[in-house]
Amino acid sequence: MPTITLNKTVFEKLVGKKLTLDKLKDRISMLGTDLEKIEGDKIHVEVFPNRPDMLSESGFARAFSAFIGVKTGLRNYKIKKSGEKVIIDKSLKNIRPYTACAIVKKLKFDDERIKEMIQLQEKLHVTYGRNRKKVAIGIYPYDKIRAPIKFYAKDPEKVKFRPLDYPSELTGLQILSKHPTGRDYAHLLKGYKKFPFFEDSEGNILSMPPIINSHTTGKVTEKTTEVFIECSGFDFNTLSKCLNIIVTFFADLGGEVYSMDLIYQNKKYTTPDLRPDKMKLDLNYVNKLLGLNLKKTMIKKLLERMGYSYEEDYVLVPAYRTDVLHQIDLVEDIAIAYGYENFEEEIPNVATIGEEDSFEIFKRKIAYILVGLGLIETMTYHITNKEKHNKKMMIDLKCIQLENALTKDYNILRSWVIPSLMEVLTNNKHNDYPQKIFDIGVCFKENPIKETKTEEFTRLAVATTHSTADYTEIKQYLDALMRAIDLEYEVYDTDHPSFIPGRVGRVNVKGKDVAYIGEINPVVLQNWQLEMPVACFELNLTELFRLF
Repeated sequence: MPTITLNKTVFEKLVGKKLTLDKLKDRISMLGTDLEKIEGDKIHVEVFPNRPDMLSESGFARAFSAFIGVKTGLRNYKIKKSGEKVIIDKSLKNIRPYTACAIVKKLKFDDERIKEMIQLQEKLHVTYGRNRKKVAIGIYPYDKIRAPIKFYAKDPEKVKFRPLDYPSELTGLQILSKHPTGRDYAHLLKGYKKFPFFEDSEGNILSMPPIINSHTTGKVTEKTTEVFIECSGFDFNTLSKCLNIIVTFFADLGGEVYSMDLIYQNKKYTTPDLRPDKMKLDLNYVNKLLGLNLKKTMIKKLLERMGYSYEEDYVLVPAYRTDVLHQIDLVEDIAIAYGYENFEEEIPNVATIGEEDSFEIFKRKIAYILVGLGLIETMTYHITNKEKHNKKMMIDLKCIQLENALTKDYNILRSWVIPSLMEVLTNNKHNDYPQKIFDIGVCFKENPIKETKTEEFTRLAVATTHSTADYTEIKQYLDALMRAIDLEYEVYDTDHPSFIPGRVGRVNVKGKDVAYIGEINPVVLQNWQLEMPVACFELNLTELFRLF
């Protein structure tokens, strides 16, 4: 989890109240963050990744001030129209197609604030931005830029500029090998013939996202009073939330926020948008989960202590909150505001003897065996999208749709695990080979008999990739696993579009088909931008456990 360092004096000024040291320690810990230590004027706090809005002094102070009852309720931020434009070129399609931008004026920078800005940018890159893969952030002195700003993709050998803190100009391609930051993040642009660039109307390069800013137009100093902010990536909603976190950080420091018009080929956006989201809250649901009997007036008070507003059974969620996806997230914040120390302990009226679930023991045994064989365990998401789950795998499986998906990246429940491993391999192309991984995860399928019309089951997927990965190698792993749990199996030929014809088999145990095994189809590898062959198998552990 990311750790941030807060200036205690600045923090207390932003909070609007000074607490005793013991009270400060207690309240920070009860907010849902982990206080590491307080040394002199420095507060070291570990912030959970689901709260990127708290990765700065002003953001943390905003949440803390509401929590202790000083400045409660929804914060309102004004946005003025700048009339300035960012023109997004169609050449960015499939490279880094979206951006969200803003201008903030009337800022006063000193060394402390510049360090705080850099800390926020770096922490957002690592956490919310997934090491810049999902979101890359650029902050520039606006007085050195002439609008309109262009965002386009171009042959990196034909674009030359001086990267941040480098003595001379380099081409976009040279930056990936000669600049330290370029070397660190070169894998994010590997395989692309064109790289993304921001450029102002006078032809000055601002940056090459997600790698580096220009030294000429991309370095904020103590003389800077206005900044241009851009977030670039693959999902507009994600970028908008990230931008909201940054502009509210500057607004809390006294800056004035100005919107920009984003001109795409067939649409137009205006960012930032700081209007709160609206979510209905069921009081019975809240009280049932918390074991309380809270009335509306109390619910309103508790929500306001977590920075929300509550009107007529609806909660107004701040535009910078990225973690509120469902009512349960509101329930968690209500519990934090109520105080975990205030919940009464209750002894159940029934006598029980605790025992570990036998299936969990079985799963752990499987994991231990595979780790012993030299494989690395991964943990992937249960939700994904059809592009990754079906299209890239050249298959058409029926999926369970999420009714109120907040992003196109995660809108279905997965029904198999191999696509998740393929994504892991794609994200780790820059690491050394061979790569041998596995994942034990929950999958889903429709079942009209179940109350939820959905049935959960657990699958194991194993994948190996290197220059000579093949069917023989992956079958050796399956042989070793089955011998270790003393089960016999047989493999018969079958067809599966995700695998190479003639190099795929169906695994049968005691007359039950429980797995597919084989070499991944080259077209699938190309869809995932993988250059090495991949061999894998996927085993239904729920079915195998019944046969065990």
